[in-house]
Amino acid sequence: MTELLSIILAAGEGTRMRSATPKVLHQVGGLPLVGHVVRTVAARSSAISVVIGPGHDAVRAMVAGLAPGASFSTQADRKGTAHAVKQAEAAYSGAKGNVIVLYADTPLVSAETLAGITARLDGGADIVVVGFRPDDTTGYGRLLTDNGRLIAIREHKDASEAERTIGLCNSGIMGFRAETLRSVIDRIGNANAKGEFYLTDAVELANADGRRIEVVEADANEVIGVDDRRKLAQAEAQFQDLRRDDFMRAGVTLKDPSTVYFSYDTEIGRDVTIFPNVVFGPGVKIADGVEIRAFCDIENTAIGAGASIGPFARMRGGAEIGNNVHIGNFVEVKNSVVHEGVKAGHLSYLGDSEVGAKTNIGAGTITCNYDGVNKSKTTIGANAFIGSNTSLVAPVTVGDGAYVASGSVITKDVEPDALALGRARQENKPGYAPKLKARAEAIKRARSGK
Repeated sequence: MTELLSIILAAGEGTRMRSATPKVLHQVGGLPLVGHVVRTVAARSSAISVVIGPGHDAVRAMVAGLAPGASFSTQADRKGTAHAVKQAEAAYSGAKGNVIVLYADTPLVSAETLAGITARLDGGADIVVVGFRPDDTTGYGRLLTDNGRLIAIREHKDASEAERTIGLCNSGIMGFRAETLRSVIDRIGNANAKGEFYLTDAVELANADGRRIEVVEADANEVIGVDDRRKLAQAEAQFQDLRRDDFMRAGVTLKDPSTVYFSYDTEIGRDVTIFPNVVFGPGVKIADGVEIRAFCDIENTAIGAGASIGPFARMRGGAEIGNNVHIGNFVEVKNSVVHEGVKAGHLSYLGDSEVGAKTNIGAGTITCNYDGVNKSKTTIGANAFIGSNTSLVAPVTVGDGAYVASGSVITKDVEPDALALGRARQENKPGYAPKLKARAEAIKRARSGK
């Protein structure tokens, strides 16, 4: 395979985002914009070079986490796209094969489009430009062609009225044979309305040199550039539509697809049914045959085959849910291992815990895992029965087969097969209820002055 250097331009401040966070760190599908581009190019690239802005250490760290071998350069002054590419000269000066220039705020560009670029370059093209046909062409550069040959790219501000009628627009994504990029980049000038150095001017220079320039077209939704919160929402919507379609094609049933939201890394097996209004954050893996009912919020969780989750369940913090587990309505599981066949039907919190196979967790059960300073673990054995409204004060262990009576506060370990009662003795006072009511009514009258 021909060597490929991917240069990702990520120096923009994103002032129209109106945020203290660099634009490229805003998220789509739970992953920063630049992270999507890095993931897409990583599988095909021999090297990745990222151009960042001054002080963008968070961008550098994020990219390095996904692509440890990536190199970085800084664009201190914003003087246009060609100027930005020039900052990566150390990367492209000795590059062999092909170079693709992409933008960190274009998160949905596909591997198929990149493959189309490299195929054209390997087939003899010197430059390949990715074009698209948006419904509204305002603000986009136009691709000027002559008998199918790309002769120039004209920025919207510099285009004539006739040129502005052209529907084929420039996405900004360009591929070069490495030696072609080196031959034109230093000759790009800034004689334009904005006084910037446009990488698109490489097309006219290469044409003058007799080089071959080609266009590949991409879907307009794929090359959407995010420069404000509205475009961010559009990119999120498009991402979600793509993920929904992928999962349904793979054998997942979505009862109301438009209300289910996935993360970039969500993994789901076959014959999974997902009800409306479910949100998956990062780090979710779901095995075959799972049912997730409405209004669940799940992140950083693995769910075993045949489990039933929700409605109104929340799982997070590294939860591991075993096969055939039932997690019911208003149950939260955090940083806990719930083994096969456990039932926690409703209104419970399992945090920093481990629950053995086939144990029943009664309604209102909570693991009291935090003492205000430290978090501690609750361990519940297999085939145990935890009665309703039980508070398990960690650190504490309940043995296999043990029973905990309803309403108990458990502060000491419970031996296997033992019955634990941690509640005050009930006392009944016949005829006392009317006296309590009369006292309460007298207090109310006194407060109201009546």
